[in-house]
Amino acid sequence: MTFLDALRDAGCVAVLRSRSAADAVTTAHVLAEAGVRGIELTFSVPGVLGAVERLRAELPGDVLVGLGTVTRPAQVKDAVAAGSQFLVSPGTDAVLGRALAGSAVPFLAGALTPSEVMAVAAYGPAAVKLFPASAVGPGYLKALRGPFPELAIVPTGGIGTDNAADWMRAGALAVGAGGSLAPADATPESLERARETATALLARIHTVRTSPRPGAPS
Repeated sequence: MTFLDALRDAGCVAVLRSRSAADAVTTAHVLAEAGVRGIELTFSVPGVLGAVERLRAELPGDVLVGLGTVTRPAQVKDAVAAGSQFLVSPGTDAVLGRALAGSAVPFLAGALTPSEVMAVAAYGPAAVKLFPASAVGPGYLKALRGPFPELAIVPTGGIGTDNAADWMRAGALAVGAGGSLAPADATPESLERARETATALLARIHTVRTSPRPGAPS
């Protein structure tokens, strides 16, 4: 199975901006137990490289563990050394694009406008991270897929149980969910909410994928 196949099957990437490495590890375990198969830890998490190493060793083999908010080439090197299975950038300039392309690790390149999408596509990303998705909405993605029908796009930012289905119907390969899914602090209460949210979010994605499309033969 290719990375893109695994990302499509996952349907959702949980974006963890935890306050500590320990909280990130605990939250990732809870989300994985709830069925989430894409985990992105951001470089804002203290001790994030060690957390990635732990999760690669502890989580089931079908859970993708990656590093996000990659903004500098040095972070690309650190992420690869820590065993990150994929990389994610919020935006992509030429210097970062070349570093990501040269890492031999699948990456999601951040872009928003058609011009940015065209620019990042030249670096060969596995998918484009449409960010911030909350600024444009699912209708924008549907329109964007007109000139880019074959491009894998993962909208991220402001996505939760109330609108994930709309993004999937608009043509998202998968969605990225941050604050609506992954709490900053791993308290018993927040972890239980995360578990419930993950279950509901994945159920909505599954429903969209298994429902007949309008106009499709029955």
